[in-house]
Amino acid sequence: MSEEHRETGTGWPRPGEPVRPSGPAGEPDPRPEAPDPDELSPLAPVPDESAPPAERTAVPESEPERGEVAGGPSAARRFSSAGAMIAVLLALLGFTLVVQFKTTSTDPTLAATREEDLVRISSDLDSRERRLRQEIELLEESQRQLRSGEQGRQAALEEATRRADELGILAGTLPAVGPGLEVRFSGPAKAVSSTRILDAVQELRGAGAEAMQIQGADGTAARIIASTYFVDGPDGALVVDGRRLTGPFTIMVIGDPATMRTALNIPGGVVASVRDGGGNVTSEDREVVEVSQLHAPIKLDHARPVS
Repeated sequence: MSEEHRETGTGWPRPGEPVRPSGPAGEPDPRPEAPDPDELSPLAPVPDESAPPAERTAVPESEPERGEVAGGPSAARRFSSAGAMIAVLLALLGFTLVVQFKTTSTDPTLAATREEDLVRISSDLDSRERRLRQEIELLEESQRQLRSGEQGRQAALEEATRRADELGILAGTLPAVGPGLEVRFSGPAKAVSSTRILDAVQELRGAGAEAMQIQGADGTAARIIASTYFVDGPDGALVVDGRRLTGPFTIMVIGDPATMRTALNIPGGVVASVRDGGGNVTSEDREVVEVSQLHAPIKLDHARPVS
């Protein structure tokens, strides 16, 4: 090669094209992963066939990226979604079990009640339901009559009169007569305190009592209405709406006798608490109970009826 060619860089031989390695006896490379000659990069190093095997440069294979093993990122996402769904289902199952346990838990008081008492309580609830249904039917009938035209005026007058009588009985401004109970409380002041008497009144109201009055041993009586209060007085006396009553005390109540008696005698109720304190409670059915004691009407300072 001349000096001119060496100095100018011309005349150098062209690099040979990459040759696909062949197998024995000039056969094509049997490796299935062997690249096609057209796919070889001209920048990729070509192993020197003349060099010893130990000095040949090995082309490292590309390592799989992280997340592509064992199903790749899609499998990981599926696994996390399934885990979240399982956690949600387990939480719902636990919530359902807790709600069911609280719903099916039994009242210890009712669990200790005798079978015949439970039967009576169930019968009382049925009778109360029937009574409420009858009241609903009466109200619906009154509504139909008020809308009937010619009979509307007379029906409205009768309905207003009936309603006024009911409100007068509830307010204690009118006397009342009907079947009911005579309940007598006797014993020491601790057993027949104002708290026990108030509990008895609440039990009777819950059992459907419509009118009540309480009377002391000296004949002093007080009408029991929604605003009535009870306070313990000196020497075992009981103060009801400012009136002092001495024991034993008698409550005259109008309502269904069987239902009210069952409410008083329920285990852990009023009768049991009075007896635990050393007192006694007796009840007697009456076909006719007179609640004649009246409560003074409340004087209104600002409100007045409008005609």
